[in-house]
Amino acid sequence: MRTVAIDTRGEAADRPSKSSGETVKKQRTSPALFYRQIVAELRKVIWPTRKDLISYTTVVLVFVLIMVGLVAGIDFLLTQGVLAVFGGA
Repeated sequence: MRTVAIDTRGEAADRPSKSSGETVKKQRTSPALFYRQIVAELRKVIWPTRKDLISYTTVVLVFVLIMVGLVAGIDFLLTQGVLAVFGGA
């Protein structure tokens, strides 16, 4: 007997649930089938090339540095403003 994973898309999602007191026993997916499904999904993934990865990493690092500079600048200005209003040591 072959176990089939429970499908929640397509026709299965369109069917109304049986909430009239009937309990529906759902079949569990076996660990082996679950693993095969994971491997099948990972084969569909389009992995970035080394060039893409370096490009994405550079963009993220530059963005983070800009945001750190912005937050530090705003923090400095607010600190100077508070010290000017309330006096500083």
